[in-house]
Amino acid sequence: MIRVLHPRPQPGWQLVTPGVLLLCAFVVPGVMIMAGQGEPAFNRVDTGWQSYAFSLHSPFWDGVNVVLNWAGYAGMLFFHVVLAISLLIWQRPMAAIFAAASGISVLALTQLAKAVVGRERPEGAKVLTDTGSYPSGHVSATTAFLLVLALLIGRWWMALIAVIGMVAMMVSRTYLSAHWFSDVLGGACLAAGIVLLMWWRFRDICIKENELADGRTIWAVKASQRRQAAGQAK
Repeated sequence: MIRVLHPRPQPGWQLVTPGVLLLCAFVVPGVMIMAGQGEPAFNRVDTGWQSYAFSLHSPFWDGVNVVLNWAGYAGMLFFHVVLAISLLIWQRPMAAIFAAASGISVLALTQLAKAVVGRERPEGAKVLTDTGSYPSGHVSATTAFLLVLALLIGRWWMALIAVIGMVAMMVSRTYLSAHWFSDVLGGACLAAGIVLLMWWRFRDICIKENELADGRTIWAVKASQRRQAAGQAK
């Protein structure tokens, strides 16, 4: 039987070092935004990218980005719940905890950062938005889910899909004028940093758990145990 999940062992420094650097890449712009009262040193890059995004507008891309607007937040939260439940069903409780803990941590820290930084969103957003522009909640949720999936599946093609998905969501949020360019970068850095550090703590037990799992659901295991118990009772 081909295993869908194949998490790979990695030296701790390959997770901790990029994880910490990514969190630094998230924190520094946030501090600059607060220090610059909403107009940080990189504001010219943000406005330049925003102008370019306006030039891409068309009815077709409007429709595509409406779908991405749903998928990037409510959709990703739903997918994260489905992933955690599926891992539980297929006898991988620690992987389920890793997935759930990563998603919840990213969601909580994203909302906290939005409240602390308090950056205003770009004008003319094409979708409904909440308060707080930095970091992007859609990008952080998408990055968290796709990176968790990539680490658990452990194959190059899933890593490629994850990168494409993250970039697509980053472009989408700026296309819809829901975020500045630095907001989407901050969301990706925050989520990726948290997930990598969480994986550093969970990877060994998840790898061992995956090796011991026999590919059956919890219901199949319980049914087998009942049959064995019935056979022994005869």
